[in-house]
Amino acid sequence: MNIADQIKTVIIGDVSEALAEDVGTGDITAEIVPDSATAVAIVIAREAMTMAGQQWVNEVFAQLNPATVVEWMYNDGDHVPADSEICVIRGPARAILSGERTALNFVQLLSATATATSRYVKAIDGTKAQILDTRKTIPGLRHAQKYAVRCGGGKNHRIGLYDAILVKENHIISAGSIAAAVASARENHGELPVEVEVESVKEMREALAAGADRLLLDNFDIEDLQRAVEINQDEGNPPASLEASGGITIDNIHAIAETGVNYISVGALTKDIKAVDLSMRFRYES
Repeated sequence: MNIADQIKTVIIGDVSEALAEDVGTGDITAEIVPDSATAVAIVIAREAMTMAGQQWVNEVFAQLNPATVVEWMYNDGDHVPADSEICVIRGPARAILSGERTALNFVQLLSATATATSRYVKAIDGTKAQILDTRKTIPGLRHAQKYAVRCGGGKNHRIGLYDAILVKENHIISAGSIAAAVASARENHGELPVEVEVESVKEMREALAAGADRLLLDNFDIEDLQRAVEINQDEGNPPASLEASGGITIDNIHAIAETGVNYISVGALTKDIKAVDLSMRFRYES
């Protein structure tokens, strides 16, 4: 299955679960509207944002009533100015009413992640570093949020525990040492690169000597990040990729990027987000 088909499968599942949660056995309030009634609704962005979630909205109304048509004024990844109309929805009034909340929930959440990501990406402009997401996502919506990160110009780290190796503190304790953990990872999945989380320059040297492909520098201050970059160039054979993580904010991220690290992972992209402000309004058309 290619990426496009995978995303489509995810979207269908996300929307099915969301509609089952909200509509349940039926929208009893929408029953006050005649079944034959049609409507036109506009969705307005009340604040500036980076767009994400278009396919999820389309799927909401496709599942409720395929006669519903959504016309978009912006594409995912576009910057949307405040007070802009982002789409017009035409079709059966009951379907639009029943899908309103679910559709807005998706686009508000995913646009919030895309908007936050775009701010971090812009903050490190001019450096060689790239912004990465983490597994700190809303349960059940990981693929959706990681899609939104891409819309904002960020890169995905691993999707889950099954597609990449990241050796963390508790793995090291359980394995006995950094070297033992890396050796075991190589033995089990030699086809995959091995990343090791380290909390000091000493641990960084151990992971580098063990042959780790990437080092996650956890809560290193600026001085230690600079030192780590120098050690990596001097002692790495070959040098590892370096990823800064922990304590990352919009205020300090440019200074972190300027140390020369390759990646900066930011849990706040998917964890500490506030939904963007959107509203849906019905309007009459002659």
